[in-house]
Amino acid sequence: MTGDHQTLALILFSVFVAVTLGITTWVSRHRHGSAEEFYAGGRLFSPMENGFAIAGDYMSAASFLGISGLIALFGYDGMLYSVGFLVAWLVVLFLVAELVRNCGRFTLADVVVARMSERPVRIAAGTSSVTVSVLYLVAQMVGAGSLVALLLGGTSEAAQAWTVIGVGALMVIYVSFGGMRATTWIQIVKAVLLLSGTVTLTVLVLVRFHGDFDQLLLTAAERSGHGESFLAPGLKYGGDWTARFDFISLGLALVLGTAGLPHILSRFYTVPTARAARRSVVWSIGLIGGFYLMTIVLGFGAAAIVGPEAVRGSNASGNTAVPLLALDLGGGAGSTGGTVLFAIVAAVAFATILAVVAGITLASSASVAHDLYASLRRRHAKPRSEVAVARTAAVGIGVVAIALGLLARDLNVAFLVGLAFAVAASANLPVLLYSLFWRGFTTRGAVWSVYGGLIPAVVLVLLSPVVSGSPESLFPGVDFQYFPLQNPGLVSIPLGFVAGWLGTVTSAEVADEAKHAETEVRSLTGAGAV
Repeated sequence: MTGDHQTLALILFSVFVAVTLGITTWVSRHRHGSAEEFYAGGRLFSPMENGFAIAGDYMSAASFLGISGLIALFGYDGMLYSVGFLVAWLVVLFLVAELVRNCGRFTLADVVVARMSERPVRIAAGTSSVTVSVLYLVAQMVGAGSLVALLLGGTSEAAQAWTVIGVGALMVIYVSFGGMRATTWIQIVKAVLLLSGTVTLTVLVLVRFHGDFDQLLLTAAERSGHGESFLAPGLKYGGDWTARFDFISLGLALVLGTAGLPHILSRFYTVPTARAARRSVVWSIGLIGGFYLMTIVLGFGAAAIVGPEAVRGSNASGNTAVPLLALDLGGGAGSTGGTVLFAIVAAVAFATILAVVAGITLASSASVAHDLYASLRRRHAKPRSEVAVARTAAVGIGVVAIALGLLARDLNVAFLVGLAFAVAASANLPVLLYSLFWRGFTTRGAVWSVYGGLIPAVVLVLLSPVVSGSPESLFPGVDFQYFPLQNPGLVSIPLGFVAGWLGTVTSAEVADEAKHAETEVRSLTGAGAV
């Protein structure tokens, strides 16, 4: 990239960082220090504000950079992420949003422990939430590194490393000083910026092809080198039986994983009522749906205008397809329009990453303090001391995410998020659904359900081609690959449900029918909700 690109993009980065730090400073001066203020923003947000914040939380670097890159490289098969991410919200809307808002206070564990023994369930759910959050954070860190490496010429590994460290430091500041209120406003600002940038690029792509979407697809297929097969299923997932099972596994993980993501569930507690939570989801579905439709245009646009070879040459995983597309749409390298559009898109992508990592870090630090710390150290921790633990936990989680982000910097960000979704769907969704809908569910069933999905999911990822045994893996020089699929969801999600059922039917504990009835009434009506 030219010096102009670098200078303008860095100025826009700096403006966004200054604005978000200003929001954080302003909020920190007006906070009360209570757990409700830190974890849930005082439950003061309107459905529209929370809908924009949910959209801001969900439309991550994986969506903006990763999906468009995969579509640019693999055509039709890359669209699976767009479809899966969007369909997942129907599961959230109909099965989770309102019920979770009525039954919990701050975290997933609050919903599950309503009729269980508190300590073992909180430890299990807290462990799972932190694991999912760290995996999701790694994807955002990788996106940040790819973006800034492109900005600085694509060759500087040191720049990539310092970017990952810088993003980690900023997210710790946002969470530690601003809590949920600052994080929410950062996400709202980011959602508006991201949607504005995506609409602009989509319009420019369609104008380039005179509004003829067919011509766009045909040009993309021609430049891909794969012809019509670029527009048909099978280019990435249609080879042998392993690739096809991977396709099913990924689809399951994407559709079922959203309802188990800790940072999405925690957003339902920032509104005053369950009705507001449901309306928040309706707002977010509209915003997210429009966004994912546009990522399809951007992905095929990058294939048609930039070309898959140029995309792959810049970043092997395709993470830089959208910035390269913006550069070309603005007039190409060296042009004023290209420089401005590239810088704006790079700044929006960077804003996306900062906002999402803040939300995930807040959710995971809440799990550490509200679930793990309160269970392991002091059963009745005071709210103020719990908040102090959450702020400290944010630092620790930031350090872990930075280390893993540096390790995984060559993987596609959408692919990394797919792994996080698989773990969420395997460990969090079964225990959540069983707790809400199964009258006979017991404490042992809850604990087994979490660990029965979490442990297989993590182990299968470690034994998969993602970690070793192939040139694209994290450790290409060694081979301990014993599981053929890249995404463990097809195996680990059923195991989570089976483990929950098995733990319940083998338990000597008698399920408390009265507590279940109370939870059922509360979840459906909101009577007694916090």
